[in-house]
Amino acid sequence: MDVVQHIHPPASDTRDSQNGVNTRPLDGILVVSLEHAIAAPFCTRQFADLGARVIKVERPGRGDFARAYDSRVKGQSSHFVWTNRSKESLALDLKDPAQLNALKAIVAQADVLVQNLAPAAASRMGLSFDALYAKHPKLIVCDISGYGNDGPSRDKKAYDLLIQTEAGLLSVTGTSESPCKAGNSIADIAAGMYAFSSILAALLQRDRTGEGSHIDVSMLEALAEWMNYPMYYAYGDAPPPPRTGASHATIYPYGPFSTKDGAVILGIQNEREWALFCDKVLGNAALANDPRFDANARRNEHRGALEAYILQVFQSLSTVQVETRLDEAQIASGRMNDMAGLWSHPQLRSRGHWRWVASPGGDIPALLPPGRHSNFDYRMDSIPAPGEHTRAILREFGVDEVP
Repeated sequence: MDVVQHIHPPASDTRDSQNGVNTRPLDGILVVSLEHAIAAPFCTRQFADLGARVIKVERPGRGDFARAYDSRVKGQSSHFVWTNRSKESLALDLKDPAQLNALKAIVAQADVLVQNLAPAAASRMGLSFDALYAKHPKLIVCDISGYGNDGPSRDKKAYDLLIQTEAGLLSVTGTSESPCKAGNSIADIAAGMYAFSSILAALLQRDRTGEGSHIDVSMLEALAEWMNYPMYYAYGDAPPPPRTGASHATIYPYGPFSTKDGAVILGIQNEREWALFCDKVLGNAALANDPRFDANARRNEHRGALEAYILQVFQSLSTVQVETRLDEAQIASGRMNDMAGLWSHPQLRSRGHWRWVASPGGDIPALLPPGRHSNFDYRMDSIPAPGEHTRAILREFGVDEVP
């Protein structure tokens, strides 16, 4: 049976509307976004979750090209349904002067303008911060790009895999034989979240100064921030962390270990846990004081010998037996879930972390954003069809109908 069929709405009302029944932190904030792909849509979805009104500007017809990445979710793109709920879709041909002017009239009433268009595209349309600031000094403009608004790489096209490569992620991810990319759009996610937090900071600053600001976020700089640990590990031309698959590059034992009927993932973080692991899990308390293994650096140096010993013990134990020993010793562990395992994860279900949202293809389950709040509920509205709200938005903002 499809695991999605096991996801049922909680007893409380799971539908939400833009009017809402409670006050959210960003109620009344208007975000206009010239967005496509992942980084900017992921950023602005966070604003919609918190109550902001997000008007997504798309090309007439097919809209955001991310809508066509695949058709896995009731005929819709998995990337798109993830990053675009609770938004309004405004379809405009920005090469047409009348439609561009219509957009500028809406931007004039916005709090935030986000864009991740091709380099310099917003400037050519008169939508750069410099062009808008004189008329709209309270407007916050956030540019999201691969490499930033200046520097020698400014005009390079940037896709998630390319940024993972440029930021050195592939050099420390994978096995000794082969580098690997992250399994999701980690560079886009990093840039989107830094754009989100930067805009929140700019809104707070505007409350103090009365002025908007310009934010320039690059995917490279966002992911480079997340690479600080391996960078510092290689400080002063020291060898970088080796690629060790699912194991930790410098902490041991930390990673997957085979059992009689499967595998467990475990992590030892300190010497107290190492002693407990030897005693309660391996059944050999004296091993903790073996001079090859009595400190993490030495365990890491002799990981081959230690791995062989651990596997010798685990080969006679089932996964459940090993997990039980780890839990009793309070050693961190986890199961290697696939996507079906994540869909059906009992912890997500027990905490009521699923909701249902409407979409052009029908209702779909969606995870609530991380972080429970005691005094408001997240907004979980529908995913828009391309241009679904165009006429209503233009009428509301007093803009003449465009062709």
